[in-house]
Amino acid sequence: MKKFIVKRTLLSVVILFFVCFIIYTLMRCLPQSYVESMAMQLSQQPGSKSYGEWLDQLNAQYHLDTNIFTGFIMQMGEMLRGNFGDSWKFTVPVLDKFREVIGISFVMGAIAFVLELIIAIPLGVIAATKQYSRADYAISVFALAGISLPTFFFATLLKLVFSVKLGWFELAGLMGRNYNQLSAWGKMMDMGWHLVLPICTLVIVSVGSLMRYTRTNMLEVLNADYIRTARAKGLSESKVIYHHAFRNTLIPLVTIIGGSLPGLFSGALITETLFSIPGIGYTSYQAMIAGDIPFSMFYMTFMAVLTLAGNLISDILYAVVDPRVRLS
Repeated sequence: MKKFIVKRTLLSVVILFFVCFIIYTLMRCLPQSYVESMAMQLSQQPGSKSYGEWLDQLNAQYHLDTNIFTGFIMQMGEMLRGNFGDSWKFTVPVLDKFREVIGISFVMGAIAFVLELIIAIPLGVIAATKQYSRADYAISVFALAGISLPTFFFATLLKLVFSVKLGWFELAGLMGRNYNQLSAWGKMMDMGWHLVLPICTLVIVSVGSLMRYTRTNMLEVLNADYIRTARAKGLSESKVIYHHAFRNTLIPLVTIIGGSLPGLFSGALITETLFSIPGIGYTSYQAMIAGDIPFSMFYMTFMAVLTLAGNLISDILYAVVDPRVRLS
């Protein structure tokens, strides 16, 4: 296990190096020079330096006055020292802005992820064990509706019904009008109330695919020879399903679950933007729109790290749920 983890970690570092190089190259090859736009804005401030001086300073600061490979090596050196530069959009260090917004995205992602597992896996198992029954058809319709509904459409529908028509929730934002007048507990409840619709959106649009995947794999396992043998030996149906069949169903599910873990930290860009939730997804969207190269590079690199970590976790979990798998 240790040898496998070390080997995969080293391989992930190599992959990350090339991914970062691709990201840096794409940023350097953008048709619009955001450095020139930033220099123009800074030069227009009262008592500021000239446009040319700001342009030279920004090019030197972000190593844009060299060729792509040299600039990338210098940029990687800065990143390894924990220096990702200052955000052009938010005028604070990139890491400071990241620490400010990552918490709310993690809370939203974690709650939605747990609810997704609690809802999707049991319903998928029920649909498989009661194939072609009314319960199976109802669950399948619910799953297909969740898969088919675009995030922006479902979020807008929730806002129309529960915010505009019923008035139960705010249209957007994370805090109410009287937030500063509330107690600590009241502030927490107010923020939680504002997160209900975004979390419902994340759960509904993502639960369908996991539910269908669970049902498909459970049906495949239930038709296996060893399941028929277990039933022939007189084992109870619940033991056959939850002890023998369900554990083998977990093996392919680990791939999806492990791949979903990076989503706990990466934020939900569309959902956060629609509800104006100041998480990492909404913040990265604002940074990209404004041409904030330092923050955009950091966010995409961060996403690459999360993806590689999710793949490594999936491989390790294979051996946990299935002793037949030997990572060596």
